[in-house]
Amino acid sequence: MQPIDSLHDFFARTGAEVTLYHLGRRVEPCALATLAALEHDGQPWPQPWQGKARLAMVFRLGELPDPLIWFLDLPLDEQGRLDPAPRDAFLQRLLETLGRNVQGLGREDGETIDNLMKDNPLAFTPTLPFQAMLHARASFDLDRPASQHLELAEAYLEGQQDLDWRALGLQGLADFAVRMDDGQAERLATRLPALPGEVLTSLCYCLEHVSVGTTLGEALRARGEAAANAGDIEGFCACVRAVSGASDELAGAWYDDLLVDSKACGPDLLAAIAGRGWRHLEDGERLPRYLTRLAELPRTDFTSVARDLALIPRLRLPVLMILREAEPDSAIGRRLAGLSRQGRHEE
Repeated sequence: MQPIDSLHDFFARTGAEVTLYHLGRRVEPCALATLAALEHDGQPWPQPWQGKARLAMVFRLGELPDPLIWFLDLPLDEQGRLDPAPRDAFLQRLLETLGRNVQGLGREDGETIDNLMKDNPLAFTPTLPFQAMLHARASFDLDRPASQHLELAEAYLEGQQDLDWRALGLQGLADFAVRMDDGQAERLATRLPALPGEVLTSLCYCLEHVSVGTTLGEALRARGEAAANAGDIEGFCACVRAVSGASDELAGAWYDDLLVDSKACGPDLLAAIAGRGWRHLEDGERLPRYLTRLAELPRTDFTSVARDLALIPRLRLPVLMILREAEPDSAIGRRLAGLSRQGRHEE
């Protein structure tokens, strides 16, 4: 029998029903083949977050009645490929705990498997919005009902009932975002200008993980601009993040307008664009403009953000080329020169 030397092999050999989700930049389905490409083929991870491949693994083994969930933070190297040692240590612990007969797992093994996450250096706890979105997405994908909070969220967000917004739950907003159809999106767009700031922010934490149509995207931009004019930085950045799921024609155009406005380009905005709107940085003019704005602000960690973007496979070469070709007297060039001087000083 061939040894089990990867997480992909473990799930394949156990016959587990497994569904994977990205938990780095957005909560999105992740094909099992993507994990195999990382572990077996040395391919870079498509959605790295702070040097890690963040995954939720929702699976059922043997006769286990309910799915189990692992949250794993797999370290990546400087090129976005797997650093195998921590994964290997976890896999060894997994196999030693379960024994080699992984296909014979029964109902009594569920707690044993779940306990592997305790004191596990690869385990992490997602933020509450990520947890809510994962629950909403997994329930939808597994043909399970939404939470009991959905009905109230629908009634409020579509203007069906005049409810106290404090009665809304984050899980209901997440379920609404995942299951929202075109008609609901249109009604939400109409309602968006009047939503209290607290509801808007929580809702945007969910919308940033889903696709957004034109009407809702335009409403998010309008509400975001109103928030910016009112000095509400949190609401403004929440809308910037939420509109990332819109088309490039819509989201990219707003990002372009923001990046040419020096007053708008604070650290929070730039973090929002990099964190959720990275796909819209795949543009020959927008990406260098973004990196220039990042370099111009002394309060930003230029090195960390540029390195994190360079780990994204589709952005790696463009980012490196921009850094390499930066003029010495440009904002980017001065940042790089400062890093070089700092490195020599530390030596």
